[in-house]
Amino acid sequence: MSFVIKAERSIIPACDVSTLEDFRKLVRATHDVEGISAYKVGFDLGLGHGLPAVVGVVREFTDLPVIYDHQKAGTDIPDTGKNFARRMKTSGVNAAILFPQAGPATEEEWIKALQAAGVGVIVGGEMTHPEYLEPEGGYIAETAPQQMYRIATRKGVRSFVVPGNKPEKVAGYRALLEEACDGQVELMAPGFVKQKGKIEDTAKAAGDRWHAIVGSGIYAPGGAKDPSKVAEEDIHTAAKELCETIRGA
Repeated sequence: MSFVIKAERSIIPACDVSTLEDFRKLVRATHDVEGISAYKVGFDLGLGHGLPAVVGVVREFTDLPVIYDHQKAGTDIPDTGKNFARRMKTSGVNAAILFPQAGPATEEEWIKALQAAGVGVIVGGEMTHPEYLEPEGGYIAETAPQQMYRIATRKGVRSFVVPGNKPEKVAGYRALLEEACDGQVELMAPGFVKQKGKIEDTAKAAGDRWHAIVGSGIYAPGGAKDPSKVAEEDIHTAAKELCETIRGA
């Protein structure tokens, strides 16, 4: 068993920029910051430029892991998991995030396919935005995330996404996951800055091994509207400050 991230605590930039130029600037400004552990890329970069090209930008500067978040993967029929896994492997992606909202059969097959391809698996259950779970007006049953996480643990997954702006939920999911995995889990949490989560609060709930996923707080610090106009020095400073925060939390 191995974790996706080597560090115990770190910052993972969520690279939700649209151009390869802005992405290259982001990676160039942050890859040597102590505490940056990986890069999470999504469909905007992946579909807009092709995942091999996106991964190639990271490899210009570092061998840190590239995590692909399809926003959201694991929502199709079970059989297509093999296609997804093949594309991840051939693109050079190190790990992929699944939010298996299509049910247990899809979750199991997609996890199996990624593992067979040698691609790391990260499973999420609850998202950060309002009206996601049924009691809040959403479509997803309140107990569904717990089931998603439990199935993943039984398939050997040890890396999980939890909602960083909901510390009480993080604490509950951590307890569930650690019990199922003899304490051997790593948590990754988005939901900071724009979504009002505080790294210090989540740190108290997430334990020793967790990673904050931060997007605009790095590539558009101070609420900048246009990432292309943000100075590389400001991106570097924002990343450094966040890394210092998570180490001290």
